[in-house]
Amino acid sequence: MTQAKLPQDCETMLDVRAGVDQVDKELVALLVRRFGYMDAAARIKPHRDAVRDEARKTQVIDNVAREAAVLGLDAQRISAVWNELVEQSIAYELGRWDATRV
Repeated sequence: MTQAKLPQDCETMLDVRAGVDQVDKELVALLVRRFGYMDAAARIKPHRDAVRDEARKTQVIDNVAREAAVLGLDAQRISAVWNELVEQSIAYELGRWDATRV
């Protein structure tokens, strides 16, 4: 597979779609890695009630919002995306925690 064009080099919607598809593939690979950390957390945390940590959730979202703002993205929009990502990560981790304690 050839490397997709950078956004500023796109000339057609085919170029744009190829770039989006490539980025999505890369994002999925990163999410696999991120969820691997949820597997580790489920293994390490001794109590199920330790899975949901609202202070840590806030910290993660605030960190991402700051980074987004530095890079010129809408921090509020990225915060909304990360809120969903963190909630899905918590749900995944709870399932993994339960599965390892049966």
